[in-house]
Amino acid sequence: MRFHLSTPLLAVAVAMVAPALHAQSSQGATPAVRASTPAGVTAADPDLATVRRATERFRDVKVALAEGYLRDPRNICDSAELMGRPAALGAMGIHFIRPDLLGITAPPSPRVNGTGTHTDFTRPAVLIYEPQRDSSLELVAVENLVFASAWEKAGHTSPPTYLGVPWDRMADDPSTTIDEAHMFEPHYDRHVWLYRENPNGVFAQFNPNVSCKHHPQQGGHKH
Repeated sequence: MRFHLSTPLLAVAVAMVAPALHAQSSQGATPAVRASTPAGVTAADPDLATVRRATERFRDVKVALAEGYLRDPRNICDSAELMGRPAALGAMGIHFIRPDLLGITAPPSPRVNGTGTHTDFTRPAVLIYEPQRDSSLELVAVENLVFASAWEKAGHTSPPTYLGVPWDRMADDPSTTIDEAHMFEPHYDRHVWLYRENPNGVFAQFNPNVSCKHHPQQGGHKH
């Protein structure tokens, strides 16, 4: 079912920056994905092969849009350099989000917050695309994000994990010129690079095999 934004959610979409969040492409071939759950990992975690099967349809961005994903309204292609990190780390790409899965219910005040505790990677709250030379978009990763306040209010005393790996915690450092939390309240997130080989690791934040060179950069600093 397609998700329709109410006026408050539309205001969020207009104001927000994408969260800080391996198909064959011109930059690399499709990597093998793990076909079974590693030892010691909860059976509740879908393995990488399962997540890929569940998200393969989103390689067509039109399918993502039809299912309620919204392109970052500021149209930013996030790269490590743009976010104050070494350029050699690579990039993320352009984020498409599901506000309902994130639990976003109101405009930023002053930051985007949400009540969602969604962690199912077979229904990711965020999809990440790399812009191509011909202006098309190629799916490179999926991501989930939960706001720290909502996660802790739900009774959790440690970060969410996926396949035994704790999610990254993101919070703005007021002493820097870069907004490390991207206009979001403190949150946990996890990238999964299923559709683009990542030498930094399948759960790394950035991927040197992803580029924003075919997309004009803008923003990325504190307001």
